[in-house]
Amino acid sequence: MPRYFIEVAYKGSRYSGFQVQENAITIQSEIERAIAVLGKAPVGLTGSSRTDAGVHAMQNYFHFDLEADIHPQFLYKVNAILPPDIVINAVRPMPAEAHSRFDAVSREYEYRVYSHKNPFLTETAYYFPYKLDKELLQEAAELVRYQTNFFAFAKTNSQVKNFQCRIMRSEWEVSQWMVIYHVSGNRFLRGMVRLLTGTMLKVGRGKLSLDEFSGLFKGEEKCGFSVPAKGLFLKRVNYPENYFL
Repeated sequence: MPRYFIEVAYKGSRYSGFQVQENAITIQSEIERAIAVLGKAPVGLTGSSRTDAGVHAMQNYFHFDLEADIHPQFLYKVNAILPPDIVINAVRPMPAEAHSRFDAVSREYEYRVYSHKNPFLTETAYYFPYKLDKELLQEAAELVRYQTNFFAFAKTNSQVKNFQCRIMRSEWEVSQWMVIYHVSGNRFLRGMVRLLTGTMLKVGRGKLSLDEFSGLFKGEEKCGFSVPAKGLFLKRVNYPENYFL
């Protein structure tokens, strides 16, 4: 049976996360509904990267199997059915063994924080009107890049047993009224980026020392400092070179 990948982007403000949930509107449920309306048959989607309620994505992927060929106007028609805060940017035929989640080699996130009141950012960034030491923020981010044990930065109800992650990029982008944390890695634990961001903001405010921050990667205690979902974006999902050829 032919397999297809769809590349999606969405503003997650009004959704209860990425995956289908009972009695909740999610990204997956809206896309499955739209494809079913178009094709008159239910389609089960498998997602690449789960995002929590309120989290956004510039790029994420699903895959699904379909006996019939994709209609030439699939993109146009399914986007006409989808709500305005979800878009499918591409649909790609793939080999039957291709897997949107397991074949991904890395993921990139960013978290946006603004310090000057702005009504146009209330749903897509975190308002944090406090003075930050930008050099301390960068030092903390650089320290993250050399860590592998992220037990302290996983949600307490996480079901995973492996807390090892390899971080390729960790840095802050600084402008006058906004700071953006950029991070990429081979895998991320549930809540990890928001917990890292919240803890580094504590460092930037002088409420937590760099030594205390470093110690969180060595102990068995949770950090407990998180930030709201609305400032988090899944920026990109990366696959092996020439994967989509």
